[in-house]
Amino acid sequence: MPAPRTVLLTGAAGGLGTLMRGLLPAYGYELRLLDLLPIDGEPGAVTADLGDKEALREAVRGVDAIIHLAGISLESTFEKILKANIEGTYNLYEAAREEGVRRIVFASSNHAVGYTPHPGGEAPHAPKTLIPIDTPRRPDTFYGLSKSFGEDLAQFYWDKHGLETVSVRIGSCFMEPTSVRMLSVWMSPGDGARLFHAALTAEDVEHTVVYGSSANTRLWWDLTTARGLGYEPQDDSEQYAEKLIAEQGELDPGNPDHTRLGGHFVTNPPVWPY
Repeated sequence: MPAPRTVLLTGAAGGLGTLMRGLLPAYGYELRLLDLLPIDGEPGAVTADLGDKEALREAVRGVDAIIHLAGISLESTFEKILKANIEGTYNLYEAAREEGVRRIVFASSNHAVGYTPHPGGEAPHAPKTLIPIDTPRRPDTFYGLSKSFGEDLAQFYWDKHGLETVSVRIGSCFMEPTSVRMLSVWMSPGDGARLFHAALTAEDVEHTVVYGSSANTRLWWDLTTARGLGYEPQDDSEQYAEKLIAEQGELDPGNPDHTRLGGHFVTNPPVWPY
């Protein structure tokens, strides 16, 4: 599809949202920003809760597409996850449907399949096979469960209403990886912008699920569907491997934090502080 000109970016004050605010305009996008919190230096940003249906409808009106990053990005109580990630995502899809938006890029997560064993066995840095995109979902937290719901919601809105979605199972998008596990699931900010751009502009995506990471030497999952959108990752976490391994050691096949795709979310997930 032609590159959309105006894109609503939800969760624009968050870590990933902040990175994309800086990178996506270079692809020609005019970003409309939305977050629960005010955004410094962005007086035109919309400050609204995902439960405010009228504010969402107003924010969505007139945009060509949506990148949906908003919500709780760590573990929390089911009640909080339900409100922010499940009901909030539903509210956004309803606003998009009502306003005729045709494409959403949904920030799913590797935690939707977090209990999946990594494919490397005793050599996780060099897996013989990659985790396919159609591996059964095995969420590792209420957070991961909400991302599974979001993928199903996206499929339903395509089948029922013709609203297209690319669901991106994001690994870890930071300036550089911070753990040995992250060497396998890291997505550089530059590659993140490349993937979101591909997801916004690919033809006939219907509902497509992709893994979101760079072309890492230690990659655990299959990027075929992402590449099918036109995504061409440019970065590799391997440049950080020697330092991280010297500090932390190689992954331990006896440690469930190391043997499951979701890492420490499986055993001791970080908790949303609010």
